[in-house]
Amino acid sequence: MSSSFDDALRAFSPELPLGVAYSGGADSSALLLGCVRRWPGQVHALHVHHGLQPAADAFEAHCRAFCERHRVPLVVRRVQAAPARGASPEDAARTARYEAIAATAKEEWAQYAIHSVAIAQQADDQAETLLLALTRGAGLPGLSAMPARWERGGITYHRPLLRVPAAQIRTWLRAQGEGWIDDPTNADQRYTRNRIRARLMPALGQAFPQFRETFARSAAHVAQAEVLLRELAALDLAQVGVPPLIDGLQRLPAARQANLLRHWLRTAHDTTASTAQLDELLRQIAACRTRAQRIHLKVGAGFVQRCGERIDWYNSQVLL
Repeated sequence: MSSSFDDALRAFSPELPLGVAYSGGADSSALLLGCVRRWPGQVHALHVHHGLQPAADAFEAHCRAFCERHRVPLVVRRVQAAPARGASPEDAARTARYEAIAATAKEEWAQYAIHSVAIAQQADDQAETLLLALTRGAGLPGLSAMPARWERGGITYHRPLLRVPAAQIRTWLRAQGEGWIDDPTNADQRYTRNRIRARLMPALGQAFPQFRETFARSAAHVAQAEVLLRELAALDLAQVGVPPLIDGLQRLPAARQANLLRHWLRTAHDTTASTAQLDELLRQIAACRTRAQRIHLKVGAGFVQRCGERIDWYNSQVLL
């Protein structure tokens, strides 16, 4: 069931004081204003200046004026979010934002003991994320979409608006007499997410008016299944050992082998195998019946190879 903006704010109970990621757009403006009214004097804002477009300085000026009007302490961090060759501009900007939040919490916000940060992604963003994951053939982590709460680097992140449709947020903000800025890149349909927003979301709204709620429910079911699979992988890995014993892997069904290997690669080496790489690794493990059988395969940013009775992973940039 979708939530109204006011209901979502009433249900939100972060540790105070609170940091709010503030872009100047409608969603973050509403979230910041709602939090400031609920917890006056307990809210701080962070604006990230990406430097990716000429309007970035105007965005910063708007955010400064908004925060001055509502007496919100504001930190502005300038980052270089230009993507590497072949990388997604959206991914580069997102990475830069989270790095800026972490740096701000460690530096400017440390004096206020701010350990909670609110981010204004909403129900439309959640649906777009799920659709984007489907276009990429994502596994369970991708299909889980965005969590409402998670921890990283000593910071607890919150997304209190994930069940509030974008249109409701804008209606609420207009009723407060507030405006916002629109990032012109959001209309650029060269980006997949923008095409989903412009073309698929309206069509889904006409065909299935409740799709935001049902998509969110499906993502929550997937997230629950992902938790159970991680717990099973941890149990299996404890039995097979680290690095994994080949004969221990071979005693597991293929699906549990794959689950264990994904977990091991992610938790021990911070890397991810593609579907093709994982399928080939499973094939080589199954074929490994003699001491002479070799395993050596590109996986993620490095290689998996046989080391005696075990397999291990090494970074391809590090000489053995």
